[in-house]
Amino acid sequence: MIRPSLLARLLGKAELPEGFAGELETEEHVVAVGALTGGGHLVVTNRGIWLPPARRIGWHLVSKATWGDGALSVVEAVEEDLDGAVLLTDLPPRRYRLAEPGSVPEAVHRRVTESIRSRHHRDLATGGAWFLQRKVPGRDGTVLQVRPDPGTDVDAVRTLAQDVARKLAP
Repeated sequence: MIRPSLLARLLGKAELPEGFAGELETEEHVVAVGALTGGGHLVVTNRGIWLPPARRIGWHLVSKATWGDGALSVVEAVEEDLDGAVLLTDLPPRRYRLAEPGSVPEAVHRRVTESIRSRHHRDLATGGAWFLQRKVPGRDGTVLQVRPDPGTDVDAVRTLAQDVARKLAP
Protein backbone atom coordinates (compact mmCIF):
# COMPACT_ATOMS: atom_id res chain seq x y z
CA MET A 1 0.00 0.00 0.00
CA ILE A 2 1.31 3.46 -0.94
CA ARG A 3 1.42 5.94 1.94
CA PRO A 4 -0.68 9.11 1.32
CA SER A 5 2.40 11.32 1.80
CA LEU A 6 4.34 9.38 -0.86
CA LEU A 7 1.37 9.45 -3.24
CA ALA A 8 1.04 13.23 -2.79
CA ARG A 9 4.74 13.72 -3.63
CA LEU A 10 4.48 11.45 -6.68
CA LEU A 11 1.49 13.47 -7.94
CA GLY A 12 3.32 16.77 -7.36
CA LYS A 13 1.03 17.82 -4.54
CA ALA A 14 2.06 19.05 -1.12
CA GLU A 15 0.70 17.78 2.17
CA LEU A 16 -1.24 19.74 4.75
CA PRO A 17 0.98 20.76 7.67
CA GLU A 18 0.38 19.14 11.01
CA GLY A 19 -2.13 21.09 13.07
CA PHE A 20 -3.80 22.76 10.05
CA ALA A 21 -7.17 23.98 11.34
CA GLY A 22 -8.92 24.60 8.02
CA GLU A 23 -11.19 22.24 6.13
CA LEU A 24 -10.49 21.74 2.44
CA GLU A 25 -13.34 21.34 -0.02
CA THR A 26 -13.82 17.99 -1.73
CA GLU A 27 -11.97 18.93 -4.93
CA GLU A 28 -9.46 21.23 -3.23
CA HIS A 29 -5.84 20.08 -3.10
CA VAL A 30 -2.63 21.49 -1.64
CA VAL A 31 -0.16 23.00 -4.11
CA ALA A 32 2.48 24.43 -1.72
CA VAL A 33 3.08 25.02 1.97
CA GLY A 34 5.36 27.57 3.63
CA ALA A 35 6.30 27.68 7.30
CA LEU A 36 5.89 31.09 8.90
CA THR A 37 8.46 32.65 11.18
CA GLY A 38 7.03 32.36 14.68
CA GLY A 39 4.81 29.38 13.83
CA GLY A 40 1.96 28.52 11.54
CA HIS A 41 1.86 28.03 7.80
CA LEU A 42 0.62 29.54 4.56
CA VAL A 43 -1.15 26.84 2.57
CA VAL A 44 -1.61 27.33 -1.17
CA THR A 45 -4.36 25.28 -2.80
CA ASN A 46 -6.00 25.20 -6.20
CA ARG A 47 -8.87 27.23 -4.67
CA GLY A 48 -6.96 29.95 -2.77
CA ILE A 49 -4.43 30.77 -0.09
CA TRP A 50 -5.06 29.74 3.49
CA LEU A 51 -3.90 32.28 6.06
CA PRO A 52 -3.48 31.47 9.73
CA PRO A 53 -5.27 30.37 11.73
CA ALA A 54 -7.64 28.92 9.09
CA ARG A 55 -9.07 31.41 6.61
CA ARG A 56 -8.96 30.97 2.86
CA ILE A 57 -8.91 33.83 0.33
CA GLY A 58 -10.07 32.67 -3.10
CA TRP A 59 -7.69 33.53 -5.95
CA HIS A 60 -10.23 35.91 -7.44
CA LEU A 61 -10.04 38.01 -4.26
CA VAL A 62 -6.25 38.35 -4.14
CA SER A 63 -5.69 41.79 -5.66
CA LYS A 64 -1.95 41.69 -5.28
CA ALA A 65 0.69 39.40 -3.84
CA THR A 66 4.37 40.31 -3.78
CA TRP A 67 7.44 38.51 -2.51
CA GLY A 68 10.42 40.35 -1.04
CA ASP A 69 12.80 40.34 1.92
CA GLY A 70 11.59 36.92 3.04
CA ALA A 71 7.94 37.93 3.29
CA LEU A 72 4.83 37.51 1.20
CA SER A 73 2.62 40.61 1.13
CA VAL A 74 -1.03 39.89 0.30
CA VAL A 75 -3.71 42.44 -0.59
CA GLU A 76 -7.18 40.97 -0.21
CA ALA A 77 -10.26 42.53 -1.82
CA VAL A 78 -13.84 42.55 -0.60
CA GLU A 79 -16.70 42.42 -3.09
CA GLU A 80 -19.83 44.52 -3.52
CA ASP A 81 -22.37 42.83 -5.79
CA LEU A 82 -23.50 45.08 -8.63
CA ASP A 83 -25.87 42.64 -10.35
CA GLY A 84 -23.67 41.25 -13.10
CA ALA A 85 -20.38 42.68 -11.86
CA VAL A 86 -18.61 43.16 -8.55
CA LEU A 87 -16.95 46.27 -7.22
CA LEU A 88 -13.70 45.49 -5.43
CA THR A 89 -12.29 47.36 -2.47
CA ASP A 90 -8.77 46.49 -1.38
CA LEU A 91 -8.02 45.87 2.27
CA PRO A 92 -4.65 46.95 3.68
CA PRO A 93 -1.76 44.64 2.75
CA ARG A 94 -0.75 41.95 5.24
CA ARG A 95 2.79 40.60 5.41
CA TYR A 96 3.67 37.02 6.20
CA ARG A 97 7.33 36.32 6.94
CA LEU A 98 8.20 32.84 5.72
CA ALA A 99 10.90 30.82 7.47
CA GLU A 100 10.69 28.22 4.72
CA PRO A 101 9.05 29.69 1.61
CA GLY A 102 9.53 26.60 -0.55
CA SER A 103 7.48 27.08 -3.72
CA VAL A 104 4.86 29.33 -2.06
CA PRO A 105 5.90 32.64 -3.76
CA GLU A 106 5.88 31.08 -7.25
CA ALA A 107 2.66 29.16 -6.63
CA VAL A 108 0.85 32.28 -5.40
CA HIS A 109 2.08 34.36 -8.34
CA ARG A 110 1.04 31.68 -10.84
CA ARG A 111 -2.43 31.16 -9.31
CA VAL A 112 -3.25 34.88 -9.10
CA THR A 113 -2.05 35.48 -12.67
CA GLU A 114 -3.93 32.45 -14.03
CA SER A 115 -7.19 33.61 -12.42
CA ILE A 116 -7.19 36.72 -14.67
CA ARG A 117 -8.77 36.06 -18.08
CA SER A 118 -8.67 39.68 -19.28
CA ARG A 119 -8.01 43.15 -17.93
CA HIS A 120 -8.56 46.65 -19.18
CA HIS A 121 -7.95 50.04 -17.59
CA ARG A 122 -10.52 52.76 -18.22
CA ASP A 123 -9.68 56.43 -17.65
CA LEU A 124 -12.46 58.48 -16.08
CA ALA A 125 -12.90 62.17 -15.30
CA THR A 126 -12.12 61.52 -11.63
CA GLY A 127 -9.36 58.92 -12.08
CA GLY A 128 -9.77 55.45 -13.49
CA ALA A 129 -10.71 51.85 -12.88
CA TRP A 130 -9.52 48.37 -13.78
CA PHE A 131 -12.02 46.00 -15.36
CA LEU A 132 -11.05 42.36 -14.97
CA GLN A 133 -12.67 39.12 -15.95
CA ARG A 134 -11.51 36.47 -13.52
CA LYS A 135 -12.05 32.79 -13.00
CA VAL A 136 -13.59 31.97 -9.63
CA PRO A 137 -12.14 28.77 -8.15
CA GLY A 138 -14.68 25.95 -8.19
CA ARG A 139 -17.16 27.72 -10.51
CA ASP A 140 -17.72 27.72 -14.24
CA GLY A 141 -17.27 30.92 -16.19
CA THR A 142 -15.83 34.24 -15.13
CA VAL A 143 -16.87 37.21 -13.02
CA LEU A 144 -16.53 40.85 -14.06
CA GLN A 145 -14.62 42.70 -11.36
CA VAL A 146 -14.09 46.46 -11.22
CA ARG A 147 -11.43 48.07 -9.03
CA PRO A 148 -11.39 51.89 -8.84
CA ASP A 149 -8.02 53.63 -8.74
CA PRO A 150 -7.35 55.49 -5.48
CA GLY A 151 -9.20 58.80 -5.39
CA THR A 152 -11.65 57.86 -8.15
CA ASP A 153 -15.36 58.62 -7.65
CA VAL A 154 -16.68 55.21 -6.59
CA ASP A 155 -20.28 56.07 -7.50
CA ALA A 156 -19.22 56.85 -11.08
CA VAL A 157 -17.34 53.54 -11.25
CA ARG A 158 -20.34 51.69 -9.82
CA THR A 159 -22.62 53.16 -12.52
CA LEU A 160 -20.13 52.41 -15.29
CA ALA A 161 -19.63 48.84 -14.04
CA GLN A 162 -23.38 48.20 -14.09
CA ASP A 163 -23.59 49.56 -17.67
CA VAL A 164 -20.71 47.33 -18.79
CA ALA A 165 -22.27 44.29 -17.06
CA ARG A 166 -25.57 44.89 -18.89
CA LYS A 167 -23.75 45.10 -22.23
CA LEU A 168 -21.87 41.87 -21.55
CA ALA A 169 -24.97 39.96 -20.40
CA PRO A 170 -26.20 37.29 -22.84
